[in-house]
Amino acid sequence: MVAKFILGLYSLAMPERVVIPAKLPSNQFDHFYRGGNRIGALRHGPGGPMRPEEWIGSITTRFGESEQGLSRLPDGRFLKDAISKNPTAWLGQEHIDHFGLSIEVLVKLLDPDQRLPVHFHPNKAFAKQHLGLDHGKTEAWIILEAPDGAGVGLGFNATQDKSELLELVRNQDSNALLASLRRTEVKAGDAILVPAGVAHAIDSGIFVLELQEPTDLSALLEWEGFAVDGIKDGHLGLGFETVTDALMLDPLTESEFDSLVLRDVFSSTSMRSILPLKADGYFRAHLAPGTGDFEGGFAIALVISGSGSITFANAPDMEITKGDALVIPHSAGSYSITGAHVVISRPPVASLAKVAP
Repeated sequence: MVAKFILGLYSLAMPERVVIPAKLPSNQFDHFYRGGNRIGALRHGPGGPMRPEEWIGSITTRFGESEQGLSRLPDGRFLKDAISKNPTAWLGQEHIDHFGLSIEVLVKLLDPDQRLPVHFHPNKAFAKQHLGLDHGKTEAWIILEAPDGAGVGLGFNATQDKSELLELVRNQDSNALLASLRRTEVKAGDAILVPAGVAHAIDSGIFVLELQEPTDLSALLEWEGFAVDGIKDGHLGLGFETVTDALMLDPLTESEFDSLVLRDVFSSTSMRSILPLKADGYFRAHLAPGTGDFEGGFAIALVISGSGSITFANAPDMEITKGDALVIPHSAGSYSITGAHVVISRPPVASLAKVAP
């Protein structure tokens, strides 16, 4: 009895050496635009009407918040706290050497029931200079569903004059701001990289799996009809004159635009990258279309269709089905997926992350 008691105290004092993959509970919360019912149906969460985002496997908080946005494990602990307690098992020493305790990616589901406003995000250099942060907010969209004819705005369609653009913002001329964007239609299976600084918008009804740098940095150019005070909260506390210094006023060239868009990535019958190559310095996403083998490493997985299983080298097998979201620690080792279509989101390539703007 005494030996068992001493052993129990010893085990409590020592951190876990191995952690196992976990299915994540829903992490929807209120936002300033309408939506969320498709997330609720997919992820067995609360749904809408004002919960259009779920942050999956998140150790990032909403801008200005202390806890909102953080994901919890099934036992109720914040994932962020679990990683801090046992970082090597969760992330691996090589990852820690490059990135510290940051998982380097924020994965979201977006389900807007109204068009997203024209907005943009700062890059790393701007975020460092003005906000003291290590990351900006380059992001990527993987389109899960889209109504016929729906589209996104990606960059301006002509060079903008900053003073004239700020006048449109002051006047809240939504029609002119929306018309200033280059529009492209999207369908399920399209993947689009949105570099920091590029103005953009998303039509109502487009269901998106989003990967991004791990921040919540958005600057609004319009906000009429949205549940947000843009004059107060639309400029990251910097003022519009300053925050628009982070905005790319010139349009993307044809070659730049083409390099940011992949079409019909879900048609692949073999495991493949489903993001443009330029994304690798910020985050990575791969599709296992019913089968796939992955090397070990921290990852966030979302089952987008089907049912099957994941077999891990160092952890128990796990049954999976559509809507399951998993956090996979480095200590689980390599793994194989069968029977389900799964998107695996992972940190960036370290050498590319060092030079990514």
